[in-house]
Amino acid sequence: MAEAVDAAEAITGLQFCVCLGPAEGDARAHAEALFVQAGLHLRPAVLLLVAPEQRRVEVVTAPAVRGRVPDAACADAVADMTKHFAGGDLAGGIVAGVGRLAAVAGPGVAGAGDGELPDIMGGG
Repeated sequence: MAEAVDAAEAITGLQFCVCLGPAEGDARAHAEALFVQAGLHLRPAVLLLVAPEQRRVEVVTAPAVRGRVPDAACADAVADMTKHFAGGDLAGGIVAGVGRLAAVAGPGVAGAGDGELPDIMGGG
C-alpha cells in the first residue's frame, strides 16, 4: 500500500494519506476531522479512510484538489475499492482506489514547502 501511495504522490504531486482502522461515530465526520488534524486541508491532499469493521470508506479532498479529483471520481474509486474488499482483498482495494484517484488527478508537481506526511495512519 505504501508503494502505491508513494507512486501516486510522485505522479500527481498531491499528498495521499490512507487511514486504516475504526471510525469513531460518523465515518465521514471522523475522516474530515482526521484530515484537518493531519494538516491535509492546508495542502493539495487526498485522504482515504478505510474502516473495515464499520464497512465504510470515505475520501476527503482538499479544496486545492477538487478540480483535479471531483466527487464523481472519488465515488468511482470507492466502488473499485469495495469490489476488492468484498472479495477479502483489503490491500488490493486500497491500491486500486489510490491508483484510480491518481489516474484521474493526472501528472503534477508537489508545491514548494509541502513536507511529507505519513502515507498510512491508524484510524483512531
